[in-house]
Order: sequence, then structure tokens, then C-alpha cells
Amino acid sequence: MKATYTIGDIHGADRALTQLIDRLDLHRDDRLIFIGDYVDGWSESAQVIDRLIELDSKYECIFIKGNHDAWCELWLETGSTNKLWLDNGGAATIESYRNIPEERRAVHLDFFKKMKMYYVDEQNRLFVHAGFSSIQGPDKEPYESNYFWDRTLWEMAICMDNRIEKNSLLYPKRLLLFHEIFIGHTPTLRYDSTVPMQGCNVWNVDTGAAFTGKISALNIDTKEFRQSDSCQSLYPEEKGRNK
Repeated sequence: MKATYTIGDIHGADRALTQLIDRLDLHRDDRLIFIGDYVDGWSESAQVIDRLIELDSKYECIFIKGNHDAWCELWLETGSTNKLWLDNGGAATIESYRNIPEERRAVHLDFFKKMKMYYVDEQNRLFVHAGFSSIQGPDKEPYESNYFWDRTLWEMAICMDNRIEKNSLLYPKRLLLFHEIFIGHTPTLRYDSTVPMQGCNVWNVDTGAAFTGKISALNIDTKEFRQSDSCQSLYPEEKGRNK
């Protein structure tokens, strides 16, 4: 039976990504939906992009763009940097590209440009890196940056009173638009959780790979998940985005 996995934030941890993929025991017709933030943090961001391109040649893959990916794309295209990016893993990403030839960088830039801002599958399930703010849905979002940065969707879902029923006027309209919503961006470590979390119909699969956590893959049908080892244990000589 075909399985679909959504995979949380990676942040330059190619060793963890490779380990996770091995643990999934994938079949040729399985689908992988990556939720964004492939770069910035651990030392192998360029290698992660090569790995994703390789996976795309073997399986049906969908790649959502995260805020860190947008920064890296801009740098690859223009050479532009900013302090916020450099202080949040960008410096490690630049270093990972030190020995990557220009023709390979061009392939990576094309890969970044083809990433989706969000994706809605055939069962009306939304995949977006961070969230959206419009009660009319992401296609009506006034600011593209909300796909990368919005945390109000997750904060609303995680704080919802379970006594409020879906047919109530009090139930958030954004949550009624989709059967389920899958996001990353906000590490579950902030909520003392090392595994994917659910709030209402929203699933958060960012289990803190940028910091002391792991990369997670969630089967979107069964809700079973697999994880890598902690990225910190796989890169003992590094600090990731820990400051």
C-alpha cells in the first residue's frame, strides 16, 4: 500500500536525513512531502540539497519552501546576506558551499526556485512550512512571508478549547478550510515534546533538528512516525543553531 510521509525541518543535518530515510524502508511508489528548512544549522546544508535531489529521482517528492530556504536561495542567486540569516545558521550554509562548483550551485538554485509555497493534496490536506493568516485560505494570503513565518495558526490550534465544536460560531474559520494541516517551523521542543504534536487538525512535525532534537517523518494516514537520532549526537563536534 502506498504510504505518504511528511518530513519536518532538516537544517543541514544530512547524516540525520540519511538515517531517517533508511529507517522508513521506502517503496518505489511512496510519496515524501518535505515541509521546508532544509538548510542552516549543521554543517552539511549543500549535501542535504544533493540528497533531496537524489530522493526526488527515486520517489514522488514534494518540496515546500521554508524561511531558511528563501534566505539561501537569495544568497545563491545574488550573493546577498543579512545578519539575521548569518546568525541563524546561514554562516554554516555558506561554508558548506565552499567547495561546491558553480555549475552545481546553479542546479541547487533551480531546485530552490521550484519549491512550492504550499501544497494541498487530493484529500484536502494542506502542507505549508509555517502557516497562513487569511480566513479565506492560503491562496488569498496577502503576504507571501506568512507561509514562512506565521505562527498564529499553530498557536491557535494548540491552545484551542476542546469543548468548542466545529459547528460553533467560535470555532476558527482557518481550521475548517482543510481536513488536516501539516506544518514545521515551530520546534516542538518549545513545548517539551521531542515527537510530532497535534493541535486540533494541525500536525507539527518540526521536532527541533536545528537544535538538540531529531528529524521526524510522519505517515499522514496512520500518524505513525519515525525519527533520526538527535542531530546533536550525529554532529558531536558542532553546535548547530545553539548559541
